[in-house]
Amino acid sequence: PRPFPVSPALAMADGCGTGREAPCPGAAAALRRWEQLRRRAAAPWARGLLAVAAGLGLFYAALRVPLRLRDGLAAVTVFLSTLTPKFYFALTVTSSFISGLIFVFEWWHFRKYGTSFIEQVSVSHLRPLIGGVENSPPAPAAFSAGENEANRQNMPECKMWRNPLNLFRGAEYSRYMWVTGKEPLTYYDMNLSAQDHQNFFTCDTDALRPSDTVMQKAWRERNPQARIKAAYQALELNNDCATAYVLLAEEEATTIVDAERYFKQALKAGELIYRRSQNCHSQSPQHEAQLRRDTNVLVYVKRRLAMCARKLGRIRESVKMMRDLMKEFPLLSMLNIHENLLEALLELQAYADVQAVLAKYDDISLPKSAAICYTAALLKARAVSERFSPETAFKRGLSTAEINAVEAIHRAVEFNPHVPKYLLEMKSLVLPPEHILKRGDSEAVAYAFFHLQHWKRIEGALHLLHCTWEGTFRMIPYPLEKGHLFYPYPSCTETADRELLPTFHEVSVYPQKELPFFIHFTAGLCSCSAMLALLTHQFPELMVVFAKAVKYIAPKNVGLTLFIPVHDAQIVQV
Repeated sequence: PRPFPVSPALAMADGCGTGREAPCPGAAAALRRWEQLRRRAAAPWARGLLAVAAGLGLFYAALRVPLRLRDGLAAVTVFLSTLTPKFYFALTVTSSFISGLIFVFEWWHFRKYGTSFIEQVSVSHLRPLIGGVENSPPAPAAFSAGENEANRQNMPECKMWRNPLNLFRGAEYSRYMWVTGKEPLTYYDMNLSAQDHQNFFTCDTDALRPSDTVMQKAWRERNPQARIKAAYQALELNNDCATAYVLLAEEEATTIVDAERYFKQALKAGELIYRRSQNCHSQSPQHEAQLRRDTNVLVYVKRRLAMCARKLGRIRESVKMMRDLMKEFPLLSMLNIHENLLEALLELQAYADVQAVLAKYDDISLPKSAAICYTAALLKARAVSERFSPETAFKRGLSTAEINAVEAIHRAVEFNPHVPKYLLEMKSLVLPPEHILKRGDSEAVAYAFFHLQHWKRIEGALHLLHCTWEGTFRMIPYPLEKGHLFYPYPSCTETADRELLPTFHEVSVYPQKELPFFIHFTAGLCSCSAMLALLTHQFPELMVVFAKAVKYIAPKNVGLTLFIPVHDAQIVQV
């Protein structure tokens, strides 16, 4: 055994890198000498000697560097004193122009992506070069159930949901585009709808039926005319193809009346196919998949027929159709048919029925939505809004009903803080997208588009909202870290909403981001440089004198004061 611990490098050298081959005497001797030197350098007396040498070096630098710096500044002063006013003017103009370009680019990048370009480059590229290390994911460990629940709550969720009140493409979205020339739907939103249609209206057994095979390809087409043409081809093969009528109702019909006519044909064909699937769904897994597909088609058609009745003014008929649909298919609550029912009941001003629906679906175990939270706030505000006055409430305090109304508004605002600006008409509305992001701007647009009229109908409701909604933010000063009644606000909503909403709409951002430091810095630099350029152009001689005065003052302040012991303890400045 060796008399001292062996380093890994030395152990490798003894076997030439493997530990199994014959030792290499030359490499082993060199590494032993290196180990001896390293141990001697780690001795206390060696460390003391190095500290003394470093101190002497610093002392020498403290004596010599200021003197050399002063000589260098003197040489620079002589060079700058020979420059003309034209040079200073060109210098300031160039500096102002470059800083102005940087400022404009930074502002554009912040408005488009929400981040500073300089900060993003610094974090992404410069930090690794100067030794920064990105945060690596923690190693998996055993957590308790409470810790897992807390971690799950802190994770932002950006799941896209189908808009329960989405409009008709042919009868509403396309007409808007014909009138304004603006595309109301984004490619991302339409792509999500295409995926939904393939999931809802196709199954593995479509290859056995030529009409369903054609429709399977139709749902994947990007061109609307190609989809419509494929739907007619499917009807030629099978006049009872329900999904073909659905596509024609959604995209070819230019009015709600035409869409309703197509959906009635789809309902007749869908019910026939659904009854056939029910009789043979237990024969094989393929038949079960076909039954699920036929169920989705039937539910979709009945729901859209109820929405057509609502748009055509037959509201009671629409409410009856929705109630029957919810009773017939109670397990399809994820389609959020109750939100369609809430809006129709509010139009009927059947507030007792609205409260009954809320009592069933405003449950802690069910996912929330802006429609649920703000409708609950509207009902509580309705009880006090007509007689509410901020001055009176400040003098006598809030009553129990007013406190309940204010708390309901705070709860709704915490869930989706974008809605009040649309209800109070502080932001302009656009057509709602076909998909929404809960707690995001897209959900706020979809809610306000259909429910603004219900808030206006109740006297004083918008006034109460205007007086109380901003108080929510005092309870949640750090919404991205901790919420009051709900999970922390997800930080991914802005990016997702920009994908869902059209480009001509200004996306609402919460919490409002402050301008990055480099925008302030470049704006100040550009302003100062422009001011100096203007003064240099107007008063060239005065600015040259000012520049020379600044240059002459600076070197005089650079010096070294040494305390030298003399006869009368004078202080000598070098």
